[in-house]
Amino acid sequence: MPITKFSELDLSKQYTYADYLQWQFEERVELIKGWIYKMPASPSGRSPAPRRMHQKITAKTITILSNFFENTRCDVYPAPFDVRLIKNTSQKGKDIENIVQPDISVICDRSKLDDRGCIGAPDLIVEILSRSTAKIDYNEKFNLYEANGVKEYWIINPDSKTVETYILVKQKYERNLFFEDAAGTIKTPLFPELEIDCKEMFKD
Repeated sequence: MPITKFSELDLSKQYTYADYLQWQFEERVELIKGWIYKMPASPSGRSPAPRRMHQKITAKTITILSNFFENTRCDVYPAPFDVRLIKNTSQKGKDIENIVQPDISVICDRSKLDDRGCIGAPDLIVEILSRSTAKIDYNEKFNLYEANGVKEYWIINPDSKTVETYILVKQKYERNLFFEDAAGTIKTPLFPELEIDCKEMFKD
């Protein structure tokens, strides 16, 4: 399949998963409500890669979560991993307008998994902020995850060493925890036995 170039696309147009499957970008991309977004860390280097601490925090968080969920019904997937968010199970590829690649996804319902990734809402999504994605993570993705039933959403900021966690309550996110300066222990009602020391997560 030939490489797709952004210059070949009409970026004022909304697309679907059917279009997404036809593309072969050097960059990583997401679709949010049909609009295409570039992501950091392209293999070609044409878009800026995440900074070192972003990658280190991501790796540590993946390790912690993978160890915790080992031998459980839940699976942990790092990006790149396609999550197709759907309103109902009758949606087909031509109708799906939301395809995201969260930094970390935890899925406890394995019926949602197929060879292409996850179809439906993960139980937990973790986004580690970068300068180029912070606005999207706090706005578009926050609203998208809330509307599509992601039960818990964590936002980790490597610069300010803050962690925010949100729990879905009556289809709206409520802030569960907020920690500054890498101080505190992440706990969640979704997984009561999970505890993460923020200092360990941000340790360089």
